[in-house]
Amino acid sequence: MMLRVELWRNDQRLGSWEALNEAFVGHGPIKRPAHLEVSVDGHPLATYVTDGLIVATPTGSTAYALAAGGPILPPELRNILVVPVAPHLAIDRAIVLAEGSSIDIMLRVSYQGVLSVDGQEAIEIDKGDHVQVCASDHTVRFARLQDPAYFYRNIGRYLNRNPFAGIE
Repeated sequence: MMLRVELWRNDQRLGSWEALNEAFVGHGPIKRPAHLEVSVDGHPLATYVTDGLIVATPTGSTAYALAAGGPILPPELRNILVVPVAPHLAIDRAIVLAEGSSIDIMLRVSYQGVLSVDGQEAIEIDKGDHVQVCASDHTVRFARLQDPAYFYRNIGRYLNRNPFAGIE
């Protein structure tokens, strides 16, 4: 699964990108929390006061989203993951959205924010700009050289690194 990410300003689309892992929307060069108003399928979800939000694919759930405290999603799912980064007095849990969901993120502060797609160079965004994210029509296919249980075996290796595991 891939994401389609669009940047809108005053009903004009400024750009469109395809993402394999994630899109990040957050504060720009001024290190103050971004106020991000989020809607899902046209319905208000929350206003986050945070360093930023990660909107990730299942493939991206094991990258930046995992580092920010998000869950691990199996790659065969088509859900969209929303993970806040360092939220301030706000919901601090990731949200897993249904396949087909559309996310709208609007910057609500007067200083610049940024949009970064798959860790590429940041694009400056301004107050009132909207970043719209949904599942792309494009998919990526990977050649699997191992049996289907490889994903859980690999994840299990990392989960079992806890030095306190096995202490009674």
